[in-house]
Amino acid sequence: MSLAPFTVSTTATAVAVAYTQSNLVADLVLPRVPVATQRFSYNVYNKEDGFTVPETEVGRKGKPNELEFGSKELTDQTVDHGLDTPIPNADVQNWEGARANGNTTLVDPRLRATRALTQAMLTRREKRVADMVTNVANYGTDNRIVLSGTSQWSDYAASDPSRAIPDVLDGMLMRPTDVVMGRRVWSYLSRHPKICAAVFKNGTNNGLVTREQFAELFELPNAPIIGEGWLNTAAKGQPVNMQRIWGNDCLFFHRDMNADTEYGVTFGFTAQFGDRVAGSIVDPDLGIRGGERQRVGESVKELIIAADLAYLFKNAVNG
Repeated sequence: MSLAPFTVSTTATAVAVAYTQSNLVADLVLPRVPVATQRFSYNVYNKEDGFTVPETEVGRKGKPNELEFGSKELTDQTVDHGLDTPIPNADVQNWEGARANGNTTLVDPRLRATRALTQAMLTRREKRVADMVTNVANYGTDNRIVLSGTSQWSDYAASDPSRAIPDVLDGMLMRPTDVVMGRRVWSYLSRHPKICAAVFKNGTNNGLVTREQFAELFELPNAPIIGEGWLNTAAKGQPVNMQRIWGNDCLFFHRDMNADTEYGVTFGFTAQFGDRVAGSIVDPDLGIRGGERQRVGESVKELIIAADLAYLFKNAVNG
């Protein structure tokens, strides 16, 4: 059966674009960068260029040494992500009838569906980003460690993150600007006796460290990013099984919010083609009155472009 084409709704698109969840942090970890076409190119700069020490002395009639700064151009393509939900015409007619009778408390079912679809789509993006940046396979051996047993920060007696964290950060080519971790990791770190002792400096190892105090202790310009999101991992029809999206990992990384596909050295970004869209497709087979399928979608591609600008503490606390 031939259905009417997807029709973009200005109102629904405005809802989808403006919608944000307070507990999702993917846009802070891999910021969105606009690209002109779905297929795009981006530059990865040569690491050695920024650390080479050339001869700079110039004689009275001499010629200064010349440097060339190289980069490698890579290409990729954004991926379309979208979700639909059916809305029978009866639901829309009931809403229109209620509004005509002066009931302004009901929400247009198409806009309510847009919010729900946007939330589900962004939650899936949060999962993609969390899985990508906490995957040990994405980092070299000098940029990752898998903690276990007494080395995990949940072991208050044996572990010492106040020493372990600076030891690895000092070896990074660029100091991290940010750290992202799951809620469970932050709950342990913010109460860790060694962290409290280092922050409070009054002989006590008890208390609760703020995000700002943590950032100051480890010389981070930005407060920690805490992944609060939840995901139901149960198969359809099975009992709900809620799990934290960001798990038990901790990632320090260097982020340049001004970086794009051409310039800037940063851990990673999200290429985004166009704006998020929302609208509907006519579906005559919904109920006896037909209906429409509300759709929300966006075209993005998450990329880690400089894994050596990050350090991953995998399994930072026990599960």
